[in-house]
Amino acid sequence: MKNITLKFLALFFPLQLLLIYVLKQNPTWVEDYYSTSFFLFISQLQHYLTSWIPFSLGDLFYSILVIIMLMWVFRLFKTKFRRMRTRLLEALAFVSLIYFLFHLFWGFNYYRLPLHQSLGISTDYTKEELQEFTCDLIQKTNSLHSELVSNDSLKVDYEFRQIQLQKLVFEAYRNSVNQDIKIPYRVENLKKSLFSLPLSYGGFSGYVNPFTNEGQYNYKIPKYKLPTTMAHEIGHQLGYSKENEANFIASIITMEDENRFLRYSGLTFALKYSLNDMYKKDPLLSEALIAELNSGVLKNYKEVQEFWQAYTGPVELIMETVYGNYLKANNQPQGMESYSYVVALLVNYYQQKQIINH
Repeated sequence: MKNITLKFLALFFPLQLLLIYVLKQNPTWVEDYYSTSFFLFISQLQHYLTSWIPFSLGDLFYSILVIIMLMWVFRLFKTKFRRMRTRLLEALAFVSLIYFLFHLFWGFNYYRLPLHQSLGISTDYTKEELQEFTCDLIQKTNSLHSELVSNDSLKVDYEFRQIQLQKLVFEAYRNSVNQDIKIPYRVENLKKSLFSLPLSYGGFSGYVNPFTNEGQYNYKIPKYKLPTTMAHEIGHQLGYSKENEANFIASIITMEDENRFLRYSGLTFALKYSLNDMYKKDPLLSEALIAELNSGVLKNYKEVQEFWQAYTGPVELIMETVYGNYLKANNQPQGMESYSYVVALLVNYYQQKQIINH
């Protein structure tokens, strides 16, 4: 019976690859029959089953996976590579099962309709449009920064406990009145990652476990960054699997919320991407725009930069390569660079909103 199961799972793997190829050509199928139907049901079920657990079940799941793989390698060496055919069959069956569960519970969202098509907006924009959007963000960021501090040279300190920020971000999603983005988020399922130290060395602020749909955040990062990090991971939980789309969702949710600290986190988050994109197009203009920012805002940016510099090393470079290849394998051909495309969504979305409001 065991051999029959192993053979079935092994043969099922190439069929899965064929299915993925077909779905990549038909994103509307994924959107209609998975992302906006089956996934909503299964994700809500996952949230109800795991949200009450005080620790990250997803982190524990990954730990068990690593132990299983190490045990398999140990047995391989212990038997001196005998019964190699059976061992390879076990490995292929294991990969096939994990691959299936990954897509069933979350991964098919990688092949859904691109968000800009769902919103009916373009991904093209001119340097002038980017400049106008960036200047607007600078004005709003400076104005809000001045409300939150007594002096423009001071950075904004977040005197919140992390659990309080979780509640604020959850409320931001639940109370959102944005009609363009469907946000069926009913059960809070954000947790501190047990692997926050490794995540720091790897250069990651958080992640969503696709098997449990728990949102894990790196509790070591500066609190100023936590609102957008949490909002980003919730975006993934809602089925926006692509990084640029989750960043866009996080920006919208935090920038449009009533809480000033969430808005500040969101504005500076979107502004950083805009300034980076402007630097690629016109370095001198980018520097001129940065000079218009309150010095306290720059100190918030520096706070985050210094945090990541403290953990910079070979592990980060390895993880960037691995994760970049993972993104490319999952319908994000730009890999890590796809993060910058959030600017295209933001510029065109707010330009459209402005036109509609007029």
